[in-house]
Amino acid sequence: MSEVEIRTYPIETLQEFSSAVFRHFGVPDEDAALASEVLAKSDLRGIDSHGVARLHTYFDMLELGRINPTPEISIVRETPSTATVDGDNGLGLVVGPKANEIAMEKAAACGSGWVSVSNTNHYGIAGYYVLEAMKRDLIGMSMTNTTKLVAPLWGGERWFGTNPIAMAFPGLEEPAVVVDLATSASAYGKIEIAKRRGEPIPDGWAIDAEGHPTTDPDGMIEGGAQLPLGSTREMGGHKGTCLAAMVDILTCVLSGANWGPLAPPFALRQEVPDRSVGKGIGHFFGAMRIDGFIEPDEFKRQMDDWVRTYRATKPQPGSPGVVVPGDPEREAEAVRATEGIPLVMPVVEELRDISKRTGIAFD
Repeated sequence: MSEVEIRTYPIETLQEFSSAVFRHFGVPDEDAALASEVLAKSDLRGIDSHGVARLHTYFDMLELGRINPTPEISIVRETPSTATVDGDNGLGLVVGPKANEIAMEKAAACGSGWVSVSNTNHYGIAGYYVLEAMKRDLIGMSMTNTTKLVAPLWGGERWFGTNPIAMAFPGLEEPAVVVDLATSASAYGKIEIAKRRGEPIPDGWAIDAEGHPTTDPDGMIEGGAQLPLGSTREMGGHKGTCLAAMVDILTCVLSGANWGPLAPPFALRQEVPDRSVGKGIGHFFGAMRIDGFIEPDEFKRQMDDWVRTYRATKPQPGSPGVVVPGDPEREAEAVRATEGIPLVMPVVEELRDISKRTGIAFD
Protein backbone atom coordinates (compact mmCIF):
# COMPACT_ATOMS: atom_id res chain seq x y z
CA MET A 1 0.00 0.00 0.00
CA SER A 2 1.47 3.37 -0.98
CA GLU A 3 1.86 6.13 1.57
CA VAL A 4 -1.12 8.47 1.62
CA GLU A 5 -0.31 12.08 0.74
CA ILE A 6 -1.79 14.61 3.15
CA ARG A 7 -1.92 18.38 2.88
CA THR A 8 -2.70 20.72 5.74
CA TYR A 9 -4.83 23.86 5.51
CA PRO A 10 -5.74 26.55 8.07
CA ILE A 11 -9.29 26.13 9.26
CA GLU A 12 -9.99 29.74 8.25
CA THR A 13 -9.09 28.91 4.63
CA LEU A 14 -11.45 25.94 4.51
CA GLN A 15 -14.24 27.80 6.26
CA GLU A 16 -14.01 30.79 3.92
CA PHE A 17 -13.97 28.50 0.89
CA SER A 18 -17.03 26.56 2.10
CA SER A 19 -18.92 29.78 2.80
CA ALA A 20 -18.10 31.12 -0.66
CA VAL A 21 -19.31 27.88 -2.27
CA PHE A 22 -22.65 28.12 -0.48
CA ARG A 23 -23.00 31.79 -1.45
CA HIS A 24 -22.27 30.81 -5.06
CA PHE A 25 -25.60 28.96 -5.09
CA GLY A 26 -27.54 31.85 -3.61
CA VAL A 27 -27.40 30.82 0.05
CA PRO A 28 -27.71 34.10 2.04
CA ASP A 29 -24.49 35.36 3.63
CA GLU A 30 -25.58 34.63 7.21
CA ASP A 31 -26.75 31.12 6.34
CA ALA A 32 -23.59 30.40 4.33
CA ALA A 33 -21.45 31.45 7.29
CA LEU A 34 -23.51 29.24 9.61
CA ALA A 35 -23.25 26.21 7.31
CA SER A 36 -19.49 26.61 6.96
CA GLU A 37 -19.18 26.95 10.73
CA VAL A 38 -20.84 23.55 11.22
CA LEU A 39 -18.47 21.95 8.70
CA ALA A 40 -15.47 23.65 10.32
CA LYS A 41 -16.40 22.36 13.78
CA SER A 42 -16.33 18.82 12.39
CA ASP A 43 -12.87 19.28 10.87
CA LEU A 44 -11.53 20.93 14.01
CA ARG A 45 -12.79 18.08 16.20
CA GLY A 46 -11.15 15.44 14.01
CA ILE A 47 -14.39 14.09 12.53
CA ASP A 48 -12.96 14.24 9.02
CA SER A 49 -15.88 12.42 7.41
CA HIS A 50 -18.31 15.29 8.09
CA GLY A 51 -16.29 18.42 7.36
CA VAL A 52 -15.09 19.72 3.99
CA ALA A 53 -14.89 16.08 2.86
CA ARG A 54 -18.69 16.42 2.54
CA LEU A 55 -18.59 19.73 0.65
CA HIS A 56 -18.63 18.21 -2.84
CA THR A 57 -21.82 16.35 -2.00
CA TYR A 58 -23.51 19.59 -0.90
CA PHE A 59 -22.15 21.17 -4.10
CA ASP A 60 -23.65 18.38 -6.24
CA MET A 61 -27.04 18.58 -4.55
CA LEU A 62 -27.21 22.38 -4.82
CA GLU A 63 -26.09 22.31 -8.44
CA LEU A 64 -28.85 19.84 -9.32
CA GLY A 65 -31.47 21.84 -7.42
CA ARG A 66 -32.04 19.10 -4.86
CA ILE A 67 -31.45 21.48 -1.93
CA ASN A 68 -33.29 24.79 -1.52
CA PRO A 69 -30.68 27.53 -0.93
CA THR A 70 -33.26 30.01 0.46
CA PRO A 71 -35.72 27.97 2.55
CA GLU A 72 -38.68 29.39 4.46
CA ILE A 73 -38.18 27.45 7.69
CA SER A 74 -41.46 27.29 9.59
CA ILE A 75 -43.02 25.93 12.77
CA VAL A 76 -46.02 23.81 11.76
CA ARG A 77 -47.08 22.62 15.22
CA GLU A 78 -46.20 24.00 18.64
CA THR A 79 -46.72 24.01 22.41
CA PRO A 80 -44.77 26.11 24.92
CA SER A 81 -42.07 23.43 25.19
CA THR A 82 -42.32 21.55 21.86
CA ALA A 83 -42.39 22.26 18.15
CA THR A 84 -42.38 20.54 14.79
CA VAL A 85 -40.35 22.39 12.16
CA ASP A 86 -40.57 22.14 8.37
CA GLY A 87 -37.13 22.86 6.89
CA ASP A 88 -38.45 23.60 3.36
CA ASN A 89 -35.71 21.34 1.95
CA GLY A 90 -33.00 23.75 3.05
CA LEU A 91 -29.41 22.90 3.88
CA GLY A 92 -29.42 20.72 6.98
CA LEU A 93 -26.40 22.78 8.05
CA VAL A 94 -28.80 25.76 8.27
CA VAL A 95 -32.10 24.10 9.19
CA GLY A 96 -30.47 22.13 12.02
CA PRO A 97 -28.94 25.10 13.87
CA LYS A 98 -32.14 27.14 13.53
CA ALA A 99 -34.31 24.30 14.86
CA ASN A 100 -31.82 23.74 17.68
CA GLU A 101 -32.14 27.47 18.47
CA ILE A 102 -35.89 27.01 18.88
CA ALA A 103 -35.33 24.11 21.30
CA MET A 104 -32.89 26.21 23.35
CA GLU A 105 -35.26 29.19 23.47
CA LYS A 106 -38.08 26.96 24.66
CA ALA A 107 -35.79 25.48 27.33
CA ALA A 108 -34.94 28.96 28.57
CA ALA A 109 -38.64 29.78 28.86
CA CYS A 110 -40.08 26.45 30.05
CA GLY A 111 -37.20 24.45 31.53
CA SER A 112 -36.93 22.15 28.53
CA GLY A 113 -37.46 22.36 24.80
CA TRP A 114 -38.04 19.59 22.25
CA VAL A 115 -38.10 20.07 18.49
CA SER A 116 -38.66 17.55 15.71
CA VAL A 117 -37.76 18.49 12.13
CA SER A 118 -38.84 17.22 8.72
CA ASN A 119 -38.09 18.27 5.13
CA THR A 120 -34.36 18.66 5.70
CA ASN A 121 -31.11 16.86 4.85
CA HIS A 122 -27.60 16.11 6.17
CA TYR A 123 -26.91 18.38 9.18
CA GLY A 124 -23.22 17.75 9.86
CA ILE A 125 -22.00 16.33 13.16
CA ALA A 126 -24.57 15.73 15.89
CA GLY A 127 -22.08 17.07 18.43
CA TYR A 128 -22.20 20.61 17.02
CA TYR A 129 -25.70 21.13 18.35
CA VAL A 130 -25.09 19.96 21.90
CA LEU A 131 -21.96 22.10 22.12
CA GLU A 132 -24.13 25.10 21.21
CA ALA A 133 -26.57 24.18 23.99
CA MET A 134 -23.73 23.93 26.48
CA LYS A 135 -22.74 27.54 25.74
CA ARG A 136 -26.07 28.49 27.34
CA ASP A 137 -25.67 26.25 30.37
CA LEU A 138 -28.10 23.74 28.89
CA ILE A 139 -27.86 20.00 28.54
CA GLY A 140 -28.43 19.37 24.84
CA MET A 141 -29.55 16.40 22.79
CA SER A 142 -29.29 15.97 19.05
CA MET A 143 -30.09 13.16 16.64
CA THR A 144 -30.87 12.62 12.97
CA ASN A 145 -31.74 9.86 10.56
CA THR A 146 -29.78 9.42 7.35
CA THR A 147 -30.00 7.62 4.01
CA LYS A 148 -30.27 3.85 4.42
CA LEU A 149 -26.86 2.28 4.98
CA VAL A 150 -27.19 -0.08 7.94
CA ALA A 151 -28.70 -3.56 8.12
CA PRO A 152 -30.66 -4.37 11.29
CA LEU A 153 -29.49 -7.35 13.33
CA TRP A 154 -29.66 -10.46 11.13
CA GLY A 155 -30.78 -8.35 8.16
CA GLY A 156 -29.07 -8.80 4.81
CA GLU A 157 -29.77 -5.36 3.33
CA ARG A 158 -29.73 -1.67 4.21
CA TRP A 159 -32.67 -0.44 6.27
CA PHE A 160 -31.54 2.17 8.83
CA GLY A 161 -29.30 5.17 8.42
CA THR A 162 -26.29 5.56 10.70
CA ASN A 163 -28.70 7.53 12.93
CA PRO A 164 -26.30 9.37 15.29
CA ILE A 165 -27.04 10.62 18.82
CA ALA A 166 -25.24 13.31 20.82
CA MET A 167 -25.49 14.76 24.34
CA ALA A 168 -23.17 17.07 26.28
CA PHE A 169 -22.72 17.70 30.02
CA PRO A 170 -20.64 20.67 31.27
CA GLY A 171 -18.16 20.63 34.12
CA LEU A 172 -16.90 23.44 36.33
CA GLU A 173 -13.14 22.96 35.97
CA GLU A 174 -12.93 19.70 34.03
CA PRO A 175 -13.74 19.49 30.30
CA ALA A 176 -17.30 18.67 29.32
CA VAL A 177 -18.43 15.11 28.74
CA VAL A 178 -19.55 15.07 25.09
CA VAL A 179 -21.22 11.91 23.79
CA ASP A 180 -21.44 11.80 19.98
CA LEU A 181 -21.89 8.43 18.30
CA ALA A 182 -23.44 6.68 15.36
CA THR A 183 -25.80 3.80 16.12
CA SER A 184 -23.95 1.77 13.48
CA ALA A 185 -20.68 -0.05 14.16
CA SER A 186 -18.95 2.82 12.34
CA ALA A 187 -19.82 6.11 10.72
CA TYR A 188 -20.21 5.75 6.95
CA GLY A 189 -17.69 8.52 6.44
CA LYS A 190 -14.99 6.35 8.01
CA ILE A 191 -15.62 3.73 5.34
CA GLU A 192 -15.32 6.45 2.69
CA ILE A 193 -12.03 7.58 4.24
CA ALA A 194 -10.71 3.99 4.23
CA LYS A 195 -11.59 3.76 0.53
CA ARG A 196 -9.80 7.05 -0.18
CA ARG A 197 -6.74 5.82 1.70
CA GLY A 198 -6.80 2.39 0.05
CA GLU A 199 -7.13 0.69 3.45
CA PRO A 200 -9.32 -2.19 4.68
CA ILE A 201 -12.05 -1.65 7.26
CA PRO A 202 -12.16 -3.62 10.54
CA ASP A 203 -14.07 -6.87 10.94
CA GLY A 204 -17.59 -6.29 12.19
CA TRP A 205 -18.21 -3.04 10.34
CA ALA A 206 -19.96 -4.28 7.22
CA ILE A 207 -21.37 -7.02 5.02
CA ASP A 208 -21.20 -7.26 1.22
CA ALA A 209 -24.07 -7.50 -1.26
CA GLU A 210 -24.43 -11.25 -0.54
CA GLY A 211 -24.65 -10.65 3.20
CA HIS A 212 -21.16 -11.96 4.00
CA PRO A 213 -18.80 -10.11 6.35
CA THR A 214 -16.30 -7.91 4.49
CA THR A 215 -13.25 -5.78 5.24
CA ASP A 216 -13.24 -4.24 1.74
CA PRO A 217 -14.75 -0.71 1.74
CA ASP A 218 -16.05 -1.32 -1.80
CA GLY A 219 -17.73 -4.51 -0.62
CA MET A 220 -19.96 -2.38 1.57
CA ILE A 221 -20.26 0.62 -0.75
CA GLU A 222 -21.19 -1.44 -3.82
CA GLY A 223 -24.46 -2.95 -2.61
CA GLY A 224 -23.44 -4.11 0.86
CA ALA A 225 -24.49 -2.69 4.21
CA GLN A 226 -23.02 -1.45 7.44
CA LEU A 227 -23.71 -3.37 10.62
CA PRO A 228 -25.44 -1.98 13.71
CA LEU A 229 -23.49 -0.96 16.79
CA GLY A 230 -22.38 -4.25 18.33
CA SER A 231 -22.41 -6.03 14.94
CA THR A 232 -23.59 -9.51 16.00
CA ARG A 233 -26.18 -10.77 18.50
CA GLU A 234 -23.42 -12.07 20.76
CA MET A 235 -21.64 -8.70 20.67
CA GLY A 236 -24.79 -6.61 21.24
CA GLY A 237 -26.00 -5.90 17.72
CA HIS A 238 -29.59 -5.94 19.01
CA LYS A 239 -28.74 -2.90 21.14
CA GLY A 240 -27.46 -0.92 18.16
CA THR A 241 -30.57 -1.89 16.23
CA CYS A 242 -32.83 -0.68 19.05
CA LEU A 243 -30.98 2.62 19.32
CA ALA A 244 -31.28 3.15 15.56
CA ALA A 245 -35.01 2.43 15.78
CA MET A 246 -35.40 4.98 18.60
CA VAL A 247 -33.65 7.66 16.53
CA ASP A 248 -35.69 6.80 13.44
CA ILE A 249 -38.98 7.17 15.29
CA LEU A 250 -38.12 10.41 17.11
CA THR A 251 -36.64 12.10 14.04
CA CYS A 252 -39.07 10.86 11.40
CA VAL A 253 -42.29 9.23 12.57
CA LEU A 254 -42.73 12.06 15.09
CA SER A 255 -41.90 14.84 12.61
CA GLY A 256 -43.41 13.61 9.34
CA ALA A 257 -40.07 12.83 7.65
CA ASN A 258 -39.17 9.69 5.69
CA TRP A 259 -38.12 6.87 7.99
CA GLY A 260 -35.94 3.79 7.57
CA PRO A 261 -35.20 2.70 4.00
CA LEU A 262 -37.42 5.47 2.60
CA ALA A 263 -35.07 8.29 3.59
CA PRO A 264 -34.01 10.18 0.44
CA PRO A 265 -30.39 9.87 -0.69
CA PHE A 266 -27.83 12.54 0.08
CA ALA A 267 -25.03 11.33 -2.20
CA LEU A 268 -25.79 11.05 -5.92
CA ARG A 269 -24.73 7.42 -6.19
CA GLN A 270 -27.15 6.28 -3.47
CA GLU A 271 -30.36 4.48 -4.33
CA VAL A 272 -33.55 6.53 -4.60
CA PRO A 273 -36.45 4.93 -2.64
CA ASP A 274 -39.46 3.75 -4.63
CA ARG A 275 -41.93 5.60 -2.39
CA SER A 276 -42.17 8.38 0.17
CA VAL A 277 -43.98 8.56 3.51
CA GLY A 278 -43.06 12.13 4.38
CA LYS A 279 -40.77 15.05 3.63
CA GLY A 280 -36.98 14.73 3.44
CA ILE A 281 -35.10 13.31 6.39
CA GLY A 282 -35.63 14.29 10.03
CA HIS A 283 -33.80 15.66 13.06
CA PHE A 284 -34.67 15.84 16.75
CA PHE A 285 -33.30 18.33 19.27
CA GLY A 286 -33.67 18.61 23.01
CA ALA A 287 -32.43 21.16 25.53
CA MET A 288 -32.80 21.13 29.33
CA ARG A 289 -32.05 23.76 31.95
CA ILE A 290 -29.79 22.35 34.64
CA ASP A 291 -31.37 24.56 37.28
CA GLY A 292 -34.67 22.79 36.70
CA PHE A 293 -33.11 19.76 38.41
CA ILE A 294 -30.22 20.94 40.58
CA GLU A 295 -28.12 24.03 41.24
CA PRO A 296 -25.92 24.40 38.13
CA ASP A 297 -22.66 24.82 40.05
CA GLU A 298 -23.43 21.78 42.18
CA PHE A 299 -24.09 19.76 39.04
CA LYS A 300 -20.81 20.94 37.52
CA ARG A 301 -18.86 20.14 40.69
CA GLN A 302 -20.32 16.66 40.65
CA MET A 303 -19.41 16.37 36.96
CA ASP A 304 -15.82 17.36 37.83
CA ASP A 305 -15.76 14.63 40.48
CA TRP A 306 -17.30 12.17 38.02
CA VAL A 307 -14.65 12.94 35.39
CA ARG A 308 -11.72 12.77 37.84
CA THR A 309 -12.94 9.49 39.30
CA TYR A 310 -13.49 8.11 35.81
CA ARG A 311 -9.97 9.06 34.70
CA ALA A 312 -8.55 7.25 37.73
CA THR A 313 -10.02 3.93 36.58
CA LYS A 314 -7.44 1.13 36.59
CA PRO A 315 -6.49 0.52 32.92
CA GLN A 316 -6.41 -2.83 31.18
CA PRO A 317 -2.89 -4.18 30.63
CA GLY A 318 -1.30 -2.69 27.55
CA SER A 319 -4.05 -0.10 27.07
CA PRO A 320 -3.59 3.70 27.18
CA GLY A 321 -6.26 3.93 29.86
CA VAL A 322 -9.89 5.00 29.80
CA VAL A 323 -11.02 7.90 27.66
CA VAL A 324 -13.67 10.37 28.81
CA PRO A 325 -16.30 10.84 26.08
CA GLY A 326 -15.31 13.92 24.12
CA ASP A 327 -11.57 13.77 24.97
CA PRO A 328 -10.32 12.76 21.48
CA GLU A 329 -12.33 15.50 19.80
CA ARG A 330 -11.29 18.13 22.33
CA GLU A 331 -7.62 17.19 21.97
CA ALA A 332 -7.89 17.23 18.18
CA GLU A 333 -9.46 20.68 18.26
CA ALA A 334 -6.65 22.06 20.42
CA VAL A 335 -4.06 20.84 17.88
CA ARG A 336 -5.91 21.58 14.65
CA ALA A 337 -6.90 25.11 15.64
CA THR A 338 -3.21 26.06 15.48
CA GLU A 339 -1.63 23.49 13.18
CA GLY A 340 -4.39 23.26 10.58
CA ILE A 341 -6.63 20.58 9.10
CA PRO A 342 -4.98 17.55 7.41
CA LEU A 343 -6.75 16.53 4.19
CA VAL A 344 -6.04 13.44 2.11
CA MET A 345 -5.44 14.18 -1.57
CA PRO A 346 -8.79 12.80 -2.84
CA VAL A 347 -10.54 15.42 -0.68
CA VAL A 348 -8.14 18.12 -1.89
CA GLU A 349 -8.89 17.13 -5.48
CA GLU A 350 -12.63 17.38 -4.81
CA LEU A 351 -12.17 20.91 -3.45
CA ARG A 352 -10.05 21.80 -6.49
CA ASP A 353 -12.84 20.49 -8.72
CA ILE A 354 -15.34 22.75 -6.97
CA SER A 355 -12.90 25.65 -7.38
CA LYS A 356 -12.54 24.97 -11.11
CA ARG A 357 -16.28 24.73 -11.66
CA THR A 358 -17.21 27.80 -9.63
CA GLY A 359 -14.22 30.07 -10.11
CA ILE A 360 -13.79 30.33 -6.31
CA ALA A 361 -10.08 30.35 -5.44
CA PHE A 362 -8.66 27.42 -3.50
CA ASP A 363 -5.16 26.06 -2.81
